[in-house]
Amino acid sequence: MTAGSPSPRKGRAPGASAGEDAAAAPGMRDRFNQIADWLTIALGSFPALAGSVLLVVVWGITGPLFNFSDTWQLFINTTTTVITFWMVFVIQNSANRASKATQLKLDELIRALADARNEFIALDQAPEGVLVEHEKEFVDLASKERSEPPVVKRERTTVTRKPGSKASPSSKRNNSSPRKSPQGSGGRR
Repeated sequence: MTAGSPSPRKGRAPGASAGEDAAAAPGMRDRFNQIADWLTIALGSFPALAGSVLLVVVWGITGPLFNFSDTWQLFINTTTTVITFWMVFVIQNSANRASKATQLKLDELIRALADARNEFIALDQAPEGVLVEHEKEFVDLASKERSEPPVVKRERTTVTRKPGSKASPSSKRNNSSPRKSPQGSGGRR
């Protein structure tokens, strides 16, 4: 066993990878992620805001009781600083995981669409110059689309009447143009 390599775990199924083992048993990181999500939701709520306002009001009311001492001021300063410091890590953890999940969902959409460019999957790790080039490309495409009049395709509509019924329109496709799949209709390159 080399330095820095994980120690073998007892009870791992033969052929099971460390990733499969980690997915089966939640570890400290998974518990932290669950707690971070819970704290982010709980402390981002209206009751948490109301509780913090109440705490500050009670602290302010107790000022005369403690003669507005340095200890009295130090209590609120230290408490808010420590809580803020911890919340930075909690919120950043939740934000990083939410961002990663969103990125993976977008990557899956890019991969699944036939007309999408797969090079966009790794765009979040590309140099700044590549991002600027793609941004300029999409700005140019958007301005070009605004300057061109929209193309309106109309389908032929015929009215058929059954004996003893009112007229009802039924739409029929013009068979002279090929049908496009939903994936092929919105592709922009």
